[in-house]
Amino acid sequence: MTDDTSDPASSFDPGSFRDPLSRVLLDGDRVTRVFRDRGVEDLAALQASTFFVEAQRDGRIVGTHPTELALGLSDDGWEVAVEHDRVPVISYPYEWTFSMLQDAALEQLALTRSALSEGLLTKDATPYNTQFVGASPMFIDIGSFEGLPPREPWRGYRQFCMLFYLPLLLQATIDVPFQPLLRGSLHGITPETARRMLPVRHRGGKGAFTNVVLHARLERRNAGSQRDAGAELSRAGYGPKLIDAQLAKLERSVGGLRWAAAESEWSNYTDRGHYETEELEQKAAFVERVARRGGPTTVVDLGANDGHFSKLVAPFAKTVVAVDSDSLVVDRLYRSLRAENDRVILPLYTDLTDPSPALGWRGRERSPLTERVDADLVLALALVHHLAITGTVPLPEVVAMLRDFDADVVVEFPDRGDPMVERLLGRKRTGLFDRYTLDDFVAAADARFETVDQVTLRSGRRHLFHLTPR
Repeated sequence: MTDDTSDPASSFDPGSFRDPLSRVLLDGDRVTRVFRDRGVEDLAALQASTFFVEAQRDGRIVGTHPTELALGLSDDGWEVAVEHDRVPVISYPYEWTFSMLQDAALEQLALTRSALSEGLLTKDATPYNTQFVGASPMFIDIGSFEGLPPREPWRGYRQFCMLFYLPLLLQATIDVPFQPLLRGSLHGITPETARRMLPVRHRGGKGAFTNVVLHARLERRNAGSQRDAGAELSRAGYGPKLIDAQLAKLERSVGGLRWAAAESEWSNYTDRGHYETEELEQKAAFVERVARRGGPTTVVDLGANDGHFSKLVAPFAKTVVAVDSDSLVVDRLYRSLRAENDRVILPLYTDLTDPSPALGWRGRERSPLTERVDADLVLALALVHHLAITGTVPLPEVVAMLRDFDADVVVEFPDRGDPMVERLLGRKRTGLFDRYTLDDFVAAADARFETVDQVTLRSGRRHLFHLTPR
């Protein structure tokens, strides 16, 4: 990628370089995909298919429209361009919950089977080809579709296992969260690693014997050999019927997985149990007043919990990103939003004390969350004391994190007399949090923000601020 911003190629998305036949360009709010060589033929076949038209109409594949090829791109052999509808916020699978990854997996398989019925197939199977618009998965990489290779197996099988099936299987069977594993390796979990992690008693059900035990055995047998397993399968007559049967079995295996924690009786946990009704009404009125007055396009709700305030501001925004560090609570929120067919609120699992970093090739392939969200308003309600006391993050650093969003902020500060703060401080050693006071918070905020409005709740222990960046 060149540094010459006058060159269209300088706008190539740094996460789209692995496919030589298709690349994505970003220019402000405009998203363009270009094709060359065989990719042009595959695009034409895709555009002529029925499932592609229907999937766009239903929001299952990103809206795609013909456009002109930018000047200069033809010099590198690019021949055809299309423009995509822009996804409001890009998220990554290590920020999703179990139900989100499962839904994305099932959507990948369903689209692949639909493509297969019309002589097309996906050449890869990565969750990075899917994004969520609210609580709805949407496939965005139309360059993944190709004409059905004759007598060849599905090339995406191994990748599907490593990035979809095996992470879901491990969380469903032994309650190992997949998010740290996928963040630790963008390539996913190998069959051999999964085999070693999976107890023997779990290696027989939900497709595990085929997709873990046999898969790992085959890879061990072929490691370092010159044998081409794909060529062997091709000579054996691996065709569409066998591929469809394989996809159907994967659908049953993935669809049959259940995360025990999510299937247990839900607690009615919220972070609002210690509020009086009048205080909750005060707080809601303050938040709504700011959202209504600002008319934000994108709101980020940090520490969203059960999504109460995300839902409160949703009528005033196009997109709300509901972030919380409790994956169980986020999964519950996602499933409730999915049931409502909500396409405004995007729930994400993220620990703000250990957020998603820049990852991948040259540290540019996957970007940090703050670089992917162009927020107009940030909510930080019932959050500061958890970061400052539980997370031992000094107040100036908490404020600096909020300033990173370069947006207006509604922030709540509970002082030392608040019952929740007293409880948290009681677990910590004396003297460590002497600088946790209202005056210290105001001083830190004044260094980076101007105060637009302020209110103290009825108890006198919780303080709300509307801040705007300096």
